[in-house]
Amino acid sequence: MTTAASVGGASGAPSRSPVSAIAPHAAQRRCARAAEGSTRGVYGCRVELSDPGVLADPVVADALREELSVLAEPEPLVVRPAGPVTLTGAAHAALRQLPTVTVLVARPDQVPPGEAEAFDVCLAPPGQDAPAPYVAAPLDDVLAAVRAQPLAAAALATLLRDPRSATWAGLAAESAVYALLLGSAGFGAWLAGRGDRTPAPSPRPLLVRRRGATATLTLDRPEVHNALDTAMRDALVEALRGLAGDPAVARIELRANGPSFCSGGDLAEFGTVGDPATAHAVRLTRHPAYWVDRCAPRTTAYLHGACIGAGIELPAFAGEVVAAPDAYFALPELGLGLVPGAGGTVSLPRRIGRARTAWLALTGARIDAPTARRWGLVDRIEP
Repeated sequence: MTTAASVGGASGAPSRSPVSAIAPHAAQRRCARAAEGSTRGVYGCRVELSDPGVLADPVVADALREELSVLAEPEPLVVRPAGPVTLTGAAHAALRQLPTVTVLVARPDQVPPGEAEAFDVCLAPPGQDAPAPYVAAPLDDVLAAVRAQPLAAAALATLLRDPRSATWAGLAAESAVYALLLGSAGFGAWLAGRGDRTPAPSPRPLLVRRRGATATLTLDRPEVHNALDTAMRDALVEALRGLAGDPAVARIELRANGPSFCSGGDLAEFGTVGDPATAHAVRLTRHPAYWVDRCAPRTTAYLHGACIGAGIELPAFAGEVVAAPDAYFALPELGLGLVPGAGGTVSLPRRIGRARTAWLALTGARIDAPTARRWGLVDRIEP
């Protein structure tokens, strides 16, 4: 764990790790002590730490910040504690500053929730119904995700570590990270693999109906499982903005026609905006999540079938979320080299916490309606 790693310096040329460059003797001694509680994984490069308390030492923490960066190795920091864990404030802060994903692998009775919250992902042994913030799932899926998209994974983790209480501030932060990743090699590779696609907008992507004090907004692109395109986004913003200022509307319902509520963003439109800065400005100007949140106390979302990406990120802002028994949920954006971009890094942590949101976004795993209900992602299940 104390071997130096080459990363880009200020000039763009490789620079050596501060383990040997900053306070060399003290750093080496302290990292050596930290290494006594760590092992390299079976792949020869993953770091597994058994005593996260060593991160309370600022010299060790500063050295490991570069050693464990995804620029040095596309791997998460995995912590498998040998016994009960109590972290100091300094160790908590160090974990939140590491430029990689941090993963706790432990029994929930071994590391209580208050300590587990310091980690990006918390994994319990598969086969048990683990309490929050844990997910009972194998480590391999997280490892594969970080290795495949290390820059997006690190960006996701750091974004989720700094939640904003104000919805607009959270959406702006998410949008900035999303825009940054639009220029990344990871997204570029996905875009090249997708090939050319021609967007096929629907003539009427959103149906709006008023009946008494109830307004119903129905997504209406069933031929593409209600994929969210520019026209649907603009129609949602227009309708919700009008309803937000209408005191005569006591109830707003979000529904969808066809077999799915929403399959996420329309992949045919990905990469069609000229530059990332413009894409960011568009989201700052016309973001449906902002308006769902503005109308949240009056809004109930009725979900069914596929609720993928934007298909859960947007309705999660609603005051009440009702799922049909066939509903399922996933966040696939990291596989494209991106982070959730429809408000999911704001709405989902408010419902299920940071660690479970990170696990969903990193792995792209699908969860069913009963799991979503247990976690609090939906409020009830009804046919």
